[in-house]
Amino acid sequence: MTRTLHVQIKPTDRSDLEERLEAIDAGEDVEPSEPTLSIEDLETFGRVFRSTNLELLEAIVEHEPESIRELARLVDRNPPEVLENVNELADYGLIELEEDGRAKRPVVWYDEIDADIPLTPPSGQDRKANA
Repeated sequence: MTRTLHVQIKPTDRSDLEERLEAIDAGEDVEPSEPTLSIEDLETFGRVFRSTNLELLEAIVEHEPESIRELARLVDRNPPEVLENVNELADYGLIELEEDGRAKRPVVWYDEIDADIPLTPPSGQDRKANA
């Protein structure tokens, strides 16, 4: 079974979160929502999903490294640079870091990313023009 992370470019919407939590507290059955990551703007999306980060995600899924140092060896990069990128990916919830003694093991829980990239800004907003 393929596990998909949905990514969208829009401000985080938590409008239904409180209602869902209240329903759970009341013992109601609540349909699980699809795992979705909201990225605030196209510029941030480009930074988070730049080629070096995608290479790290692919290496984690393919090789399941036991540490960030091992991941750095797999992608032939400097460990401090990889650590910086891994921390950014973890901050956005794209990877999890499991403590294993002194090492941190990067883990990806999904198999694919489905990105929703609108070509027009939401009404009332202007995109920054590149000069």
